[in-house]
Amino acid sequence: MPDISRLRRFIQAMTRLADQNPSEARWLAEGEALLAELIAHDDWLPEALAEPGPTYRQYLLHCDPLERFSVVSFVWGIGQRTPVHNHKVWGLVGMLRGAEVSVTMHPEPGRPMREGQVDHLSPGQVVGVGSGEEDVHWVENAIPDRPSISIHVYGGNIGAIERHTFDPATSAKKRFVSGYTNTVVPNLWDRSMEMTAGA
Repeated sequence: MPDISRLRRFIQAMTRLADQNPSEARWLAEGEALLAELIAHDDWLPEALAEPGPTYRQYLLHCDPLERFSVVSFVWGIGQRTPVHNHKVWGLVGMLRGAEVSVTMHPEPGRPMREGQVDHLSPGQVVGVGSGEEDVHWVENAIPDRPSISIHVYGGNIGAIERHTFDPATSAKKRFVSGYTNTVVPNLWDRSMEMTAGA
């Protein structure tokens, strides 16, 4: 049985940070440390939110009631990758299982996009990007024979933010709203198992 208390403690810490109305730089610095602590252990993610599908999956783990941040698990099946897309908010990505590759893309209106920085993420690594930075990229599973899972934290309700995908051949952008794969979120607040174990 997953130790979901780790996720609960992470969300509590992120909520305390949100209550301090931090700058984006502080969100990224302190959030990175908190996310690194969470993904240092791979015993807390419910299996229902770690299942691959015919396309990559974005499972909502938690959205702050005021939509100041959201936490999702991205599950990448074998050979799966995203379209080229942007975010419009700050973000943190922590690798939980497997590995992924992220390639920054530079739009040039009416022309093919140029590839930029290539990042490789392995378990335990965290990277962040600010909302004002170039955040157009695509991501893929870097493991050829099994799924990979990364945990993402965004500065808003990422599934409800109007964003864009891009045509790599022309740099043309198209509006999209990602939504989420799941219709229910983890029950973080049932402490009955912990309380029974401690009795």
